[in-house]
Amino acid sequence: MENWDEVRTAYQVARMGTVSGAAEVLGVHHATVIRHVDAIEARLGVKLFQRHARGYTPTEAGQDLLRVAQATDDQFGQLVGRLKGHGDAVSGELVVTSLSSMSTLLVPALTEFQRQHPELVIRFLTGSRLFRLEYGEAHVAIRAGSPPEQPDNVVQPFMRQQHGLYASASYIERFGPLKGLDDMSNHRFICNDDIDSRAPYSRWLRAHAPESALSFRCVNAVSMQEALLAGAGIGFLTRWEAERHPGLTQMMEPLPEWAGELWLVTHVDLHRTTKVQSFLSFLKAEAKAWTA
Repeated sequence: MENWDEVRTAYQVARMGTVSGAAEVLGVHHATVIRHVDAIEARLGVKLFQRHARGYTPTEAGQDLLRVAQATDDQFGQLVGRLKGHGDAVSGELVVTSLSSMSTLLVPALTEFQRQHPELVIRFLTGSRLFRLEYGEAHVAIRAGSPPEQPDNVVQPFMRQQHGLYASASYIERFGPLKGLDDMSNHRFICNDDIDSRAPYSRWLRAHAPESALSFRCVNAVSMQEALLAGAGIGFLTRWEAERHPGLTQMMEPLPEWAGELWLVTHVDLHRTTKVQSFLSFLKAEAKAWTA
C-alpha cells in the first residue's frame, strides 16, 4: 500500500464506526479522515464503507482491510515499542476471545489484569465465530475441543471445562427430580438447537434423551442458562456458573464425558510479545484457583 496513513485512517473508521471517533483517536481533523477514506476507496476502486446517519459500517471489502490493518498496526506498535526501548510496556489493546460460558471466570480475571496494567484496553470477544488470529482478530483465544491445528498458531493445554446437569426449584416443583437415565422420557430438557454441536455434553444429551424430551432449544450458552433458571427444563451448566445459583439442584453425578478440554491459542507473530506473555502467565496462575 502506497500510503499507510490512509490505511490506518480507514482502519480507525472501521473500528470506531464514525469519522469523529476516528479523528479523535488519530488526532486529526475530521476533514482529513474523510479525505483519506475517499482517497483509498478511489485508489482501490471499491467501497470500503456504507455511509448512514449513525456513521460508517464496513463493507465486506472494508472488513478484509480491517483484519489486515489491525494485525499490521499491532505488530508495528510492538516494533516501535522495542525500537524506542519500551518493549516491556503492557499497554494498548489486549483482545481475548473465548466461549461465552467462560465469562464468569474470565471477566474478573481480565478486570484484575487491567487493574495491574491501567494503560491497557481490554476487548473480550465471545460467541461461536472462530476469530482468526492470523488476521490479528485476537491476541489470545481460549478454544474448546480437539487441539486447534491452524498453521502458525501456538497451542497450549489450559484446563478442563466441567459441566453438570441441573434443574431449578420451579422445574422440580412441577416435574420432580430426574431419577436416572430410564426417567429421561418423563422430563423436559434444554439443549443446543444445533444438532451438530461439538460440545461433549450436547452430544451426550442427544444420545440419551428422546427427541420429544428436547423441548426447549437455544442457540448459545447464555440463552440455555436463562432457560434453565426460568424452569424451562433440565439443562447443562458449567460447574463454576452453577455455584453462583444456589437455587439450582444437580440432577445426577457428573460424568467424565461431559467435560471438555480448553486450549490457549496465540499466533506465533505475537506469542513472544511482552503483553501476551504477561497475560498468559497471569491467566495460568488464576486458573489454578479455578480448578482447585
